[in-house]
Amino acid sequence: MRVFVGITGASGAPYAARLLEGLRDAGVEVGVCASESAGEVIAYEVYRDRSMRPSQAIERLVREHGGKQTTLYSERDWFSPYASGSALVDAYVICPCSMGTLGTIAAGSMTNLIHRAASVALKEGRRLILVPRETPLSTIHLENMLRVRQAGAVVLFAAPGFYHGAETVDELVAFVVGRCLDQLGIEHALTKRWGE
Repeated sequence: MRVFVGITGASGAPYAARLLEGLRDAGVEVGVCASESAGEVIAYEVYRDRSMRPSQAIERLVREHGGKQTTLYSERDWFSPYASGSALVDAYVICPCSMGTLGTIAAGSMTNLIHRAASVALKEGRRLILVPRETPLSTIHLENMLRVRQAGAVVLFAAPGFYHGAETVDELVAFVVGRCLDQLGIEHALTKRWGE
């Protein structure tokens, strides 16, 4: 299986780290692209070091949480296989997905590889999962979510459930990542299933 993971500057970098781990553990080939603002958020939320350069934080995240089958691509790498519909890619996930990225995708605009990969997913009818993390939501946010959903994307809000008895923040992160892996058809044991 081949999956593209876009990481944007929304709060929620721990979701991206755990998603990379889940894909690594499943032996998935992963292409990662993270925006510069994502690097700033990763530095703060994952490493608690605001002095870390964004590119350094991104590289460290991919190295520590991705596997040998994980490749990092620049935002401007238009020659990446994920920039073309002719490349065979099974699914695309943007986690976390900022409202700016969601709005850009909804408008059909493309200013970086993350936007382009999402556009490719939609035009090719492939699985696209967007994991927004924002609250409260404006009418514009809601309309953009409806628009991408109508275009074929899955909007998987970063809203962990509590019915599985989570006792730590890590378990809440695992819940959302588990739902992403479910959407990708990847088996995992991150959380207990309902009724188990």
